[in-house]
Amino acid sequence: MAPLSSIEPVPRTSPGGPGDPVSAGQLLGRLDDRDLLLEGRRATARREQIQKEYREALAVHDRPKVNILRARLAQSDADLELLREQLARTRLSAPFDGVVVKGDLSQLLGSPVERGEVLFEVAPLNGYRIILSVDERDIAAVSPQKPGVLTLSALPHEELALTVERITPVTVIDNGRNTFRVDASLDASMSALRPGMEGLAKIEAGRRRLFWIWTHRLVDWLRLWAWSWWP
Repeated sequence: MAPLSSIEPVPRTSPGGPGDPVSAGQLLGRLDDRDLLLEGRRATARREQIQKEYREALAVHDRPKVNILRARLAQSDADLELLREQLARTRLSAPFDGVVVKGDLSQLLGSPVERGEVLFEVAPLNGYRIILSVDERDIAAVSPQKPGVLTLSALPHEELALTVERITPVTVIDNGRNTFRVDASLDASMSALRPGMEGLAKIEAGRRRLFWIWTHRLVDWLRLWAWSWWP
């Protein structure tokens, strides 16, 4: 079977692209399955031929041939089961209720796609994961289960309560800064939220004096600079 397939048109009830709501089991797209159907017919014909030879061998009590043909039948059944699984995977369905955040294939009908290529991304609407980028200079003050608030650019008058869940122990370069990815969850959701929204978050890190808040980054930088030059 060829590793490539192509995108087929889907019914008008299918989502058109990002932002479209989908329900669990709804058809998102369909891959061209003509090659698989043809291979299935060939595999079925081969199995029928093996089955015929198997019955003939049984009739003449040819035990060695019966054993060989029985193994070929088992292999043929396994090939047919694999083809059924591959045919089932040509229909791309939504795994849950949500909204399409990636996958506008209206301009790709009939074009080839490769195995492993991402065609659709669906995000649920009843729960969100917040991904925070925390500067490495501030990560020491962040720990799981700490509360915080989030204000989104699209909803500047709303403050959403959040709770830190996990700190990824790998740094990422973001706009020239080393940052840590921190996963958090919303304490309560709201209907206006959409996947991909961005904003600013504040995490509870304890009480500090205003002078420390204003100067601690400069003091830390000077301390590190002095240490680097100390013999």
